[in-house]
Amino acid sequence: MIRSISLKLIGAVGLAIILIIGIFAYSILRAQSRVLLSEVERHTLQLSETIKNSTRYDMLLNHRQHILETIKSIAEHPCIKGISIINKKGVIIYASDTCRIGAMVDKKAQACYRCHVKDKPLSRLEISERTRIFKIHPDSASLMGMINPIYNEPGCWNSPCHAHSEAESVLGILDIKVCLEAYEQSMSEAKMRIVQFTLIAILVLSFIIWLLVRHLVDRPVKTLVKATKIIASGNLNYRIQQFSNDEIGLLARSFNNMTQKLSEARMQLFQSDKMASLGRLAAGVAHEINNPLTGILTYSSFLLKHTKDHPELQEDLSVIVREAKRSREIVKSLLDFARQSTPKKIPANINEVINHAIMVIENQLNINNIKLIKNFDAQLPKALVDSNQIQQVLINLIENATQAIGENGGTIQIRSKSIRLEPFGIVQIKQARCPKGHDLMDKTIKIDGMPSIKLKAKFNGNEGFINLHPVYGKNHNRYGIEVATEVEFDLSCPVCSISLVDKAKPCPKCAAPTYFLKYRAMEDLQAVPEKDVIGNNGRQWKKKEKKNISKFR
Repeated sequence: MIRSISLKLIGAVGLAIILIIGIFAYSILRAQSRVLLSEVERHTLQLSETIKNSTRYDMLLNHRQHILETIKSIAEHPCIKGISIINKKGVIIYASDTCRIGAMVDKKAQACYRCHVKDKPLSRLEISERTRIFKIHPDSASLMGMINPIYNEPGCWNSPCHAHSEAESVLGILDIKVCLEAYEQSMSEAKMRIVQFTLIAILVLSFIIWLLVRHLVDRPVKTLVKATKIIASGNLNYRIQQFSNDEIGLLARSFNNMTQKLSEARMQLFQSDKMASLGRLAAGVAHEINNPLTGILTYSSFLLKHTKDHPELQEDLSVIVREAKRSREIVKSLLDFARQSTPKKIPANINEVINHAIMVIENQLNINNIKLIKNFDAQLPKALVDSNQIQQVLINLIENATQAIGENGGTIQIRSKSIRLEPFGIVQIKQARCPKGHDLMDKTIKIDGMPSIKLKAKFNGNEGFINLHPVYGKNHNRYGIEVATEVEFDLSCPVCSISLVDKAKPCPKCAAPTYFLKYRAMEDLQAVPEKDVIGNNGRQWKKKEKKNISKFR
């Protein structure tokens, strides 16, 4: 069973070459055979015409002996195998073989069949139809026979020695047979040359293909196989040094990149295992530290209660109790962090989780001269998370930030804030029209590089224009009118002044009137024309089923 890819490629390409060259050689031989046969036919026709012209005068004078001698003399050529003249009745009247003179030919024979296929003989035939190729014996050389009609002419029916009427068109035929030994020899030599050329071409092309496959495919593939075996043995530092600029070279570069990623992943795995071992060790140490801390906290608290009359001792004991409690919380955080537990999501205060993570790594921050700034949102709602996993993530983030800062120290700022991510993503209005179809997009005034939505605003007798930001959630609007913070607008189209306020569809939350315009693909858009329009915290979109109406505040 062939397993080498180079042998498979060479075999496949070799078969293709053999097939192509074989078809090409066969086509050449066929073409050469047709050319040679046409040449033989042409020379045979010329010879037949020469015989007719040589015997014409003797036929007009009825010199039968002269005609017979002429035919015998021409037939002495070794390549001419027979010459016969047959009259219209089918009787051989002249022949190079005198024994055949006077014999009647068979009209169903190959030489006569084409003319006598119908009841009335044909007077005109193409050269190819007048030519036949046959063998006298199976082992003999091939012969080409050609019949050449002898047509009636004025000299024939005007001659006193002939009894041919003017109405007759064909008086007889001249049948000549020539050997094709030279043709067959030429074809045999041509076949031999073609076979030799084909074999040489196949061998040379196969050798060239073998060299190319060996250089371009076999060696690179063997290099890749060797590299995979080395990598499989555990040596992830091995790299493929030489590769080309083709697909195999791209594969080699991808292999090196994969090996590099595997090496990095193994180092991370080692580091993770080391950290896990360190965590188990820290848990044990923290458990051992927790016992003396309990004693210190108990006795210091006891002394703090019985030394109320000694203020100087009270202050020192308060420091001991506070730091002991802080140490106990640190130990508790270490134990919670090191404890292997199944992930369990419960409502948790993210600020407290952040504080626990900072407590674990705070000492490391102090050693590296890193200042930690906390900016927490006190109104932050509880989130459904696994506190332990989130704490691990936060510790990793702080450690990464510490490593990025370096030894010179710096500042890390942690901020918590509640944000809202819309379920439909970012919506950008690219086309807006009033109910009458007037374009509301203002390409002259762009906000953040995008055309704005221009509306006419009117309140308290004052008129002006408002250019709204086309992106949902962006309130970088522009106002061409002085407005107060708390104000309601009467919005209209700047072209036809048609009112856009729709009091029939108020806001479902605050019951304020909405303004109506058509946007994008003629969908309905409604918004609240009050204080939020002039730039508060962002617009709030809602999609309704079927009606495809969008509302924002």
